[in-house]
Amino acid sequence: MYHYRLVISYKGTHYFGWQDLGVNEQKPTIQASIQQVLKRICNYQDCIVSGASRTDAGVHAQGQVAKISIPISIEVEKLLLGMNSLLPNDIRIVQCGSCDPEFNSNKDSKSKEYHYYFCNDSIYNPIFNDSVVHIFDMNTRKDLNIALMQQACKLFIGKHDFYSFAKRDSNIASTIRTVFSCEIVKVEPSSFGSNTYYLKIVGDGFLKQMVRYIASSLFAVGKEQLNLSDISDALAKHKEQKISPKAKPHGLHLIKISY
Repeated sequence: MYHYRLVISYKGTHYFGWQDLGVNEQKPTIQASIQQVLKRICNYQDCIVSGASRTDAGVHAQGQVAKISIPISIEVEKLLLGMNSLLPNDIRIVQCGSCDPEFNSNKDSKSKEYHYYFCNDSIYNPIFNDSVVHIFDMNTRKDLNIALMQQACKLFIGKHDFYSFAKRDSNIASTIRTVFSCEIVKVEPSSFGSNTYYLKIVGDGFLKQMVRYIASSLFAVGKEQLNLSDISDALAKHKEQKISPKAKPHGLHLIKISY
């Protein structure tokens, strides 16, 4: 087999996440779409696609990384062009290079960076409905307390047990992860709107739906529905009941994976 490392960008709106759901499932996924294209290129011989992050349905990526293993040798430029000519318009291979057979796109990663985009304008641009979440409260009509959200962000930095901020997953050995940075960044006023921000979070790895639960808890802090002690308490204890519902998927973007 011949092995390649891909960097992939995709709009997740019309997909049921990254992971292939199996031959009996008719729901489209990013992994299955790439695998189908590789099989066409390789005359329907077996091909393997392994991604670094299993993004959920509706989640987007600018820098997903995957290792592919195919039965024929193809020049990297030709492979990139060939895949992009066959893939749907909402999936693109942005980089392609050879890699060692031992390369593991998930386990070898040193850090992953996610952004969660949200808008707090009372009237927002509907063009961005698929990629930015509108969270303005039409009942209270109050702006988010961004300064308080920034304070809450600092509580997530460091090595913590994120059991209370993730979906249960019996396949993982530990719910302890390290967050290197966490902050709210304002998007420069543009067509996004004058009150658009993103949560920027970088860590050594993330549990299932962890970023969406963290984002939701920060929104609750910004709306003054939760206080800082609620965040600290949830980090210190295993809470079966979440302190806030998970944020919607379409605001989440996988930005970069570093090795």
